[in-house]
Amino acid sequence: MTAFDLLSIGRVSVDLYAEQTGSINDVTTFRKSIGGTATNVAVATARYGHRAALATRVGDDQFGRYVRHALEHTFGVDPRFVGVHPTLKTPLAFAELDPPEDPNIIFYREPAAPDMEVESSPELDEAVVDASIFWVPASRFAFDRSRETLTALLELRDRRTHTVLDLDWRPMFWESEAQAHERIAPMLDHVTIAIGNRKECEVAVGTAEPDLAADRLLERGLTAAVVKLGGEGVMVATPDRRERLAPYPVPVVCGLGAGDAFGGAFCHGLIQGWDLSETVRYGNAAGAIVAGRMMCADDMPTGAEVDAFLAERDPR
Repeated sequence: MTAFDLLSIGRVSVDLYAEQTGSINDVTTFRKSIGGTATNVAVATARYGHRAALATRVGDDQFGRYVRHALEHTFGVDPRFVGVHPTLKTPLAFAELDPPEDPNIIFYREPAAPDMEVESSPELDEAVVDASIFWVPASRFAFDRSRETLTALLELRDRRTHTVLDLDWRPMFWESEAQAHERIAPMLDHVTIAIGNRKECEVAVGTAEPDLAADRLLERGLTAAVVKLGGEGVMVATPDRRERLAPYPVPVVCGLGAGDAFGGAFCHGLIQGWDLSETVRYGNAAGAIVAGRMMCADDMPTGAEVDAFLAERDPR
């Protein structure tokens, strides 16, 4: 099996975006797509022409079949590691644009979601070891089955470059911040790069102060820490240097998906062997593009679109 450029593992859902802003009471139509952090990062990476795969599970239902079809035929993501759970239903996620800058997501994942019970296999084990990038969202450690599977996969990969932990704080999946810290912090010893905003860093390493958070991440043996600073941009830190890169302000159409667009562009830079500063700059541009669009997976930019955006906003 040819190695994947990116293998991401985690949540998938059928996303239904309200086509009208405001309360769900006033919404009359929705637009359907697929979503979830790991899913969106795989889609975003594939947009740059890379070979991306997603490991997750869906239900044995029409929505599950749609997810697998859309991944392969619409988004160019290899679905071979998308398993089918015999009883649990494929999750739904409704996006209420109230307000558009910070949408409310209404999850339907009861009594549990198939992606909480992702399983390994010899083929998946091999793919994890061989992938150029293995991308893991921290929310996967909230669930016993997926935590056991992911921990074993990370141990098997043995901290190979690039193993990325997306700190991905989703309060609805956890009993408490203390529980999240207890489970996420040990995983830092298995990865080479961590990416998160101030709150996500606070959960992982106990501080939201960017420089101190970066120090604590690097002390765990990481080669790079990427701290998202919202309107202040992104800080990238390595053992040798650190730099803050400014964002690209745009009118926000929908606040969902910009972070995943950053993740896909960041993976593109890693695959291309770019300097980390250039990689983060590219990620900032991709995130800005998606913030100015409605959808997540459907609206992930191509390399040509990011290049054109940068040529206009940040000519060199």
